[in-house]
Amino acid sequence: MACSYVLSPNAAKLNHSFAPSDLDAPSPSSSVSYTNHRRRKFSTNSVTDSPALLNFPNYPSPKPIIPEKDTSHWNPLQRAASAAFDFAEAALLSRERSQPLPKTVDPRHQISGNYAPVPEQSVKSSLSVSGKIPDCIDGVYLRNGANPLFEPVSGHHLFDGDGMVHAVKITNGDASYSCRFTETERLVQEKRLGSPIFPKAIGELHGHSGIARLMLFYARGLFGLLNHRNGTGVANAGLIYFHDRLLAMSEDDLPYQVRVTDNGDLETVGRFDFDGQLNSAMIAHPKIDPETKELFALSYDVVKKPYLKYFRFSPEGEKSPDVEIPLASPTMMHDFAITENFVVIPDQQVVFKLSDMFLGKSPVKYDGEKVSRFGILPKNAEDASEMIWVESPDTFCFHLWNAWESPETDEVVVIGSCMTPADSIFNECDEQLNSVLSEIRLNLKTGKSTRRTIIPGSVQMNLEAGMVNRNLLGRKSRYAYLAIAEPWPKVSGFAKVDLSTGEVKNHFYGGKKYGGEPFFLPRGLESDGEDDGYIMSFVHDEECWKSELQIVNAVTLELEATVKLPSRVPYGFHGTFVNSADMLNQA
Repeated sequence: MACSYVLSPNAAKLNHSFAPSDLDAPSPSSSVSYTNHRRRKFSTNSVTDSPALLNFPNYPSPKPIIPEKDTSHWNPLQRAASAAFDFAEAALLSRERSQPLPKTVDPRHQISGNYAPVPEQSVKSSLSVSGKIPDCIDGVYLRNGANPLFEPVSGHHLFDGDGMVHAVKITNGDASYSCRFTETERLVQEKRLGSPIFPKAIGELHGHSGIARLMLFYARGLFGLLNHRNGTGVANAGLIYFHDRLLAMSEDDLPYQVRVTDNGDLETVGRFDFDGQLNSAMIAHPKIDPETKELFALSYDVVKKPYLKYFRFSPEGEKSPDVEIPLASPTMMHDFAITENFVVIPDQQVVFKLSDMFLGKSPVKYDGEKVSRFGILPKNAEDASEMIWVESPDTFCFHLWNAWESPETDEVVVIGSCMTPADSIFNECDEQLNSVLSEIRLNLKTGKSTRRTIIPGSVQMNLEAGMVNRNLLGRKSRYAYLAIAEPWPKVSGFAKVDLSTGEVKNHFYGGKKYGGEPFFLPRGLESDGEDDGYIMSFVHDEECWKSELQIVNAVTLELEATVKLPSRVPYGFHGTFVNSADMLNQA
């Protein structure tokens, strides 16, 4: 197979699509061919004159999927402005490429191997299945991930990639697969302009060059060359089915509605603002209460106050007024938790300090002087006056798996993976990353907290990405299913952890197979216990370079079925399952 990159004035366009005979990908060491396209007429060290940053696995490219840059609607002033901005960007790129990139934003590290992007895949049906898919699995398993359409021209973090949803539809034991980009406003405009013209929030917005990129971006908007008013997000992190809609989310924008078609394909409906009720970004991990069916969410702002807002939606999609939560500084808030009566909000030590960009630094930093704390707020609160803050020093949980109330001790119990160093995902450091499954108890009367490691030290392992039975979200749960993130950042299997005893049972994929988030699907209304269900996870074999969907019995941890996938599935983020009845009722 061969992969062709077509280089525009600003970037390499990754034109990758599968030919019918090219469903089995080669090893990741395969080469990539490049073609110069519309080379600049002026002399400068543009990206087209620079060596490619990446060595992606080979993919066929019989026809480009990105159209030519469309400037037909531009007037002479806009054309002149565009040329000037392109020239300035080329000079900026030349300067950036003279400096080494840290691994946290170096695309050669961030999206190499099976983190590299793949093309869209139309529906492939009647897939080969080993074993037997349980009869109760009837619907579509979906997983989100970052998949950059364009080859990065500068810094790139894994979280910067365009959102792509991978879907396996299962009906009567028959399985089909497809994957599609979520057509965000950002992606649609970049396709039209032929280059990755929107700044990358983590990979590019740091130091003086980040300020320059922002100035170029808004200058292009001022001249009408692009439109940033309809969002700049990538919708690559979370997925949730709510209010008859499948929503793809990242915390930098409103959610996007994606529709699952009857045959298992995916279509982007558009940016979803809940009929005009939502006018700010929503984090990628909203929570649905399993009993009330309400959805709870947060929105944070890194530029202006209020830095944090809380809101909720009724099952019919009616939004509550925002509750503004006072914070001293904008804070990274990727996740939170709910209990039966409260929302639990982490205010931790990874913060945003945009002024550091003027000093040539990253705006995402670890604030060692800040004390981590959790805020406990009644779900139906109308303002933040009822918030109870409980300090939990040196606690940073990127994800919280569950929380519940313990009335007999006046505590809220929070289950999360405590990560150290706290900012290691965003900033390079020499210290080894650890992600320790922990129980944090927040006393609402004394304002004190305790924290204990759930798994004994003798079997300690990095556990990151996973879930509990969502029918018990906000209620006391016994089991958590978590990715074994070893060797970091790869996932060699998943652990079933008894949260009360610390007992761990592991399912390893074996050999050179690695996966991602284990998704727990209850067996159905007739389920016999909390763990009566199945774990679903995409798994990739780095020896033969093939991917599959594994379905594992959550009680016994025995492999029930394996669905062989027609193309490679990169390691990604979070997933969900939409049953067949809900598919029929999509808005």
